[in-house]
Amino acid sequence: MTENFLIGTYTLRTSKGLYAVTLDTDQEKLTNVRLIAHQEKPAYLALGPDHLLFVLKQDGKDGGVSSYQLDGEHAKELDEDLSAGAPPAHVSWDGSRHMIYTANYHKGEIRAYKFTSNGKLQLTDWVVHQGQCGPKPEQDAPHAHYAQITPDGRLAVCDLGMDLLVTYDVSEDGKLTMASRLQCESGFGTRHLTFHPNGQYAYLLGELSSKLTVLKYNSSDGSFKHLQTIKTIPEDWQAHNGAAAIHLSQDGKYIYTSNRGQNTIAVFGIQPDFTVKHIQSISTAGDFPRDFELSHDDRYLVASNQQSDNLTLYRRDAETGLLTAIQSGVSCPEPVCVKKWY
Repeated sequence: MTENFLIGTYTLRTSKGLYAVTLDTDQEKLTNVRLIAHQEKPAYLALGPDHLLFVLKQDGKDGGVSSYQLDGEHAKELDEDLSAGAPPAHVSWDGSRHMIYTANYHKGEIRAYKFTSNGKLQLTDWVVHQGQCGPKPEQDAPHAHYAQITPDGRLAVCDLGMDLLVTYDVSEDGKLTMASRLQCESGFGTRHLTFHPNGQYAYLLGELSSKLTVLKYNSSDGSFKHLQTIKTIPEDWQAHNGAAAIHLSQDGKYIYTSNRGQNTIAVFGIQPDFTVKHIQSISTAGDFPRDFELSHDDRYLVASNQQSDNLTLYRRDAETGLLTAIQSGVSCPEPVCVKKWY
């Protein structure tokens, strides 16, 4: 059997845009890395229904988001929304409202769009974060890094510059109203968030601190309560590291995070009280693993190494959650985002 993944990239050196790779599960190998669409800096992706794809985009000095219709492996651009300045860092799809959200690191801005029936992106609201920032050099301003719908339909936003997790209510016409704010520890560098399948717990990744925080979610008001914080790297690690991506297994038993610097995937077992225990750190066989993705059945994990231009494949043990590297050195230019496709 085969399974395909989309690969978002930077286009600073040799990459030409959006790529794909095939996982052959019989041979347990990644094969056929190929270019799907020429585009400048498609650094993050979100898949919608009916073969819709939303991709961050840069065009000269302008940045924003574009929408594509996928027909097999041909990508037809439907619409784009670009403005002066750098493109966002994150894009996500909201199926219940037919909306997308972008988080712009450089502008500290969240944008909400309706995706209309004629394939257009209609801006419905935007929010610019302002306020006190953290103590680290990277926290010179608000830096919105993530915007994703919660299980109960609110919008959760991570701001790396402000050490902040903000929850917004979203109206049916796409207007954002702040519901709650969680101020994380100073220098945490709030980056990405993922929810447990039960919708009651969430796991928050701090880039600058290389820490993972466990939160209890209150769906009545969109607030979070801190339960635990744990390092994603050894306590004695002295070199630079930035935590990047976080994913959960579908059974809700294991969490995986990537470390850029130590160049590892860290594995955590979820305990009966939903706190976590570190159980493994395994090399990504490359440099600067910004993102990774589990396969549709969670049997495999594909990691991307941005600086060394390669992908690494792991077999995953469903019982223990542990990873075993089975293929490395798969050439792919500047990979920074990995998404399950078909």
